[in-house]
Amino acid sequence: MESVADYKEIVDEIKASGGEAFKRCYQCGLCDAVCPWNRVIDFSMRRIVRQATFGMTDIESEDIWRCTTCGSCPQQCPRDVRQIESGVSLRRLATEYGMFPSAVKPLRAVSASLSGAGNPLGEDRARRADWAEGLGVQTFTEEMELLYFPGCYLSYDPRLKKVARATAGILQQAGIDYGILGIQENCCGESIRKTGNEDLFRRLAKENIKTFVDHGVKRILVSSPHCYHTFKNEYPEFMVHFEVVHIAQLLDELIEEGRLTLSGKFARRVAYHDPCYLGRHNGVYDEPRRVLQGVTGLEWIELSESRKTSLCCGGGGGRIWMDTVKGERFSDLRVVQAVEAGAQVLATACPYCIANFEDSRLSLEDESALEIKDITEIVHEALLETEATE
Repeated sequence: MESVADYKEIVDEIKASGGEAFKRCYQCGLCDAVCPWNRVIDFSMRRIVRQATFGMTDIESEDIWRCTTCGSCPQQCPRDVRQIESGVSLRRLATEYGMFPSAVKPLRAVSASLSGAGNPLGEDRARRADWAEGLGVQTFTEEMELLYFPGCYLSYDPRLKKVARATAGILQQAGIDYGILGIQENCCGESIRKTGNEDLFRRLAKENIKTFVDHGVKRILVSSPHCYHTFKNEYPEFMVHFEVVHIAQLLDELIEEGRLTLSGKFARRVAYHDPCYLGRHNGVYDEPRRVLQGVTGLEWIELSESRKTSLCCGGGGGRIWMDTVKGERFSDLRVVQAVEAGAQVLATACPYCIANFEDSRLSLEDESALEIKDITEIVHEALLETEATE
């Protein structure tokens, strides 16, 4: 174990980095009981908390980087130990000393790309709006109804660009006056903050906030629960407030108002996966279910682990950028659950979930047995079916 200072000094450093709540823990072990890591390896959040309490944290260990910030243990904790914020404090300490285990080293390239190009994927900022080519999507102006903020993965990832394009099609079908900011967008910063890089998060946030204010943005539509959580719950730390809506909420709203009619068929058996940052962190459970259950021909399957007990995909807390070896991926377990439940489609509402599930689908004995779709893609397909039959 590498010690960077005497134990008391480490305790003080952890406290200064935001780990004050560690001391509340009385080692009941409820965090370990619900942690998804214990489905694949022997892992103990309780042990990490105990070590931090006494200043004995091994900041070179991968253990402090495993937490996906899924939110399962905080909702069970009787002493408000705030495992996520406390765990991030350890990552801040490790980041300060430049101590990254091999599985975490990709963060260096991610941080560099975020600093230079505003996205974690190493892509050119000038190409951020390429996903919208040929769709007639306008640049946002103050008079518009809402700003659509697709986020980094939907802007650059070939698979997830389909979600952004489907979203644009739905907005146009509903007659919504919207626009995008394209190259002026930055990553929301949520995931890099969870890896302990607070300075970079604050820089990204301030740049986004300035852009929003300068353009007169009032209502922001997002496709990522991570963007939703950050804009809604973390950007107010900078004394600003925007109305933030996730696409699942907007779809529910548009259908309720009669601005979208889903009469086209989507005749498949669909299981819905609750993303951690949409569900446990923000309580959005019913809206995506109402949307999907309202699609003609769709046969609904509720997975055994759903809503507050939904199994994390493994992408939160910056894990989407870290190396996870075969046999330790929660997403592998989730796609198997969907197949065993009889689903033909595993639907979700988060780009991290889709990316992980698409990878895990390839590990199935029959990879064609399951499709992975964002709820937006299902709704858009139903709308296209409606148009074809009219």
